[in-house]
Amino acid sequence: MDISQQDEVRRTIREMFEAVLAEERIALSRAERERLFEQIVAEILGLGPLEPLLASDEITEIMVNGPKNIYIERKGKIERVTNVFESEEHLMRIIERIVAPLGRRIDESVPYQDARLQDGSRVNAIIPPLSLVGPVLTIRKFFRIPLTAEKLIELGAITAEGVEFLKACVQAALNIMISGGTGTGKTTFLNILSSYIPFDERIITIENAAELQLQQEHVVTLESRPPNIEGRGEVTIRDLVINSLRMRPDRIVVGECRGSEAFDMLQAMNTGHEGSMTTIHANNAREAMARIENMVLMAGMELPHRAIREQIAAAIDVIIQLERFRDGSRKVVSMTAIEGMEGDTIVRTEVFKFEQSGFEGGKVIGQLRPTGVRPKFMDKIEAAGIHLPPTIFGFGDRARR
Repeated sequence: MDISQQDEVRRTIREMFEAVLAEERIALSRAERERLFEQIVAEILGLGPLEPLLASDEITEIMVNGPKNIYIERKGKIERVTNVFESEEHLMRIIERIVAPLGRRIDESVPYQDARLQDGSRVNAIIPPLSLVGPVLTIRKFFRIPLTAEKLIELGAITAEGVEFLKACVQAALNIMISGGTGTGKTTFLNILSSYIPFDERIITIENAAELQLQQEHVVTLESRPPNIEGRGEVTIRDLVINSLRMRPDRIVVGECRGSEAFDMLQAMNTGHEGSMTTIHANNAREAMARIENMVLMAGMELPHRAIREQIAAAIDVIIQLERFRDGSRKVVSMTAIEGMEGDTIVRTEVFKFEQSGFEGGKVIGQLRPTGVRPKFMDKIEAAGIHLPPTIFGFGDRARR
């Protein structure tokens, strides 16, 4: 429903609401009247008790564990809220309202579903009999105003030098992988990095649920599709990666590599689609390499381990590691350059590393620092006409200070 229709429906609801109050002679204060009206509108047009939570910019995640238990994540910390649904049926109606516009259904035959809200927020729903606590709904909210690199610097998630280095990597079309655990901000960071892609390039984004908000004009957004009720019609991330190669992309951005599509992603990176980006679930760069290797094997490729590692070493230039700390903050903790092969081992060089100096007032204290290593791919960055000052890597004045 578009905005003009919503305004019209709101006006109709307002008229009926005022008429009922007048007819029943219900005396309410102005504030109570407005609150009740907004609750009714949320029920008819929105997501009921979740609407005020979705409207709050402080809340990053909403977790509904059955109709009476709703939790939120605020500033990295989880807390319970007083909002509740009337019943399981009430909660199911809201879940169906989320999945129906995407042409999906949720019932006993399809008891879990991934979806997204109109603003790009990611949604997962799982219902009985798989869930024993009633319908469960998890919403990973998307920032209405996308985070910027400046904001990340202000939050202490990365340094200005780190941003300058990554900007150069993107503009010089290096292949980048963002690694981290759940809720570390991988998609948000991918969004920020993609803003540095030149505006004259054709970008194809591939995701399970379309979340990326690229600012460039020439962007084609593809979204995977689960199987229908008969188990047919599934379109996987791998299918989309293979298809995207026929769409003349300059860059391919995959929301997350989690299966056999990793093989096709490596092929794309190695065959002229430089500057491609993706994210992966892993706790460090070494683990990320091992996970990609396992994903390639999942594609059914009977390749020797050395051959797979050679492909990985040739395809990926930089791994950015994100971490979520116990104070709820999310930070870049490492930037690693992939330098090639030595024997059967992929050579990794850490270019930036987060050094924690303490924990004060409930906050992690520390900074991302250069390790004093100049990565081999600097030649490629300089060939693209980008010249980074030596101080970024810890040489010169800043290093002596």
